[in-house]
Amino acid sequence: MGNGYGGLIGLIILALDIWAIINVLKSGAETGKQVLWILLIVLLPLLGLIIWAIAGPRGNVRI
Repeated sequence: MGNGYGGLIGLIILALDIWAIINVLKSGAETGKQVLWILLIVLLPLLGLIIWAIAGPRGNVRI
């Protein structure tokens, strides 16, 4: 029997992936680069998210 945290972690990763994809779409990157980033995030959810966080395009929104 599992401890039930696998589903919660999966939902957190999914939410972060959606947030990353939205930020990629808001960025000023070229369309081709946006498509590549989105494919990376979708095909490799956790690894793609980490790579995007380190090297991905930044959105136009300032914090």
